[in-house]
Amino acid sequence: MAGAERLFHCAAWYRIGARGRDQAFRINVDGTRNVLEVMRELGVSKGVYTSTVAVFGDTRGRVVDETHRASGPFASEYDRTKYLAHYEVAEPLMRSGLPLVIVQPGVIYGEGDHSPMRPVLDAYVRRRLPAVPGGSAYCWGYVDDTVDGHIRAMERGRAGESYVIAGPPHTLAEALRIAERVCGIPAPRLAVPPLLLRLAAAVTAVLGQDAESLRVLAGVTYLASSAKAERELGWRARPLADGFARVLPTLLP
Repeated sequence: MAGAERLFHCAAWYRIGARGRDQAFRINVDGTRNVLEVMRELGVSKGVYTSTVAVFGDTRGRVVDETHRASGPFASEYDRTKYLAHYEVAEPLMRSGLPLVIVQPGVIYGEGDHSPMRPVLDAYVRRRLPAVPGGSAYCWGYVDDTVDGHIRAMERGRAGESYVIAGPPHTLAEALRIAERVCGIPAPRLAVPPLLLRLAAAVTAVLGQDAESLRVLAGVTYLASSAKAERELGWRARPLADGFARVLPTLLP
């Protein structure tokens, strides 16, 4: 980092229902602290830190903004550790004078995706997705738009501020119906009730097995407004149909 004038810190541990959760705190919290403290020590003139709308936790159907704070337990270790990195590492350093801007993407999708959303889209295009979790909703950000949001945050963002760059909100069921219109593959019509998924998660936990992947699907919503980024950064997210028109053909078998 020596000699660098600008810094993007985008690295993170991002897995759902996976082993290796002991790495989450070390990478997401301690790793972020290490990077940002070195940034301060070396006098880097400006940085952008990639947080996530997941730090808001389950928004329970509400579209929140950057002022929202999570009030309940987190559905995943990723959510919890990114919350700690955002509010207990990055924000205190900003308050102490670090010239840092925080950006908060939603669900990022795109060509070459290896996130937890990729298996869902793979199953859909292969017609192996019989049902969707009812009520689960996300803000969908195409990868190129997310990159553009980072660049705009560096160029125009105010140090000490956070900007949601999360894309349009859709339930998973809505997103797959949009996918159906784009590529013609029928979307699942069956929705699994959130209560059933919560019960399954509870039973799974009692049996000593990993229930995280069930908890995050049990009607959890990660919804946040990008109005501040649109207003201050001039950022815009493309409609989900436009992004899917680029991505889905690359997933077809």
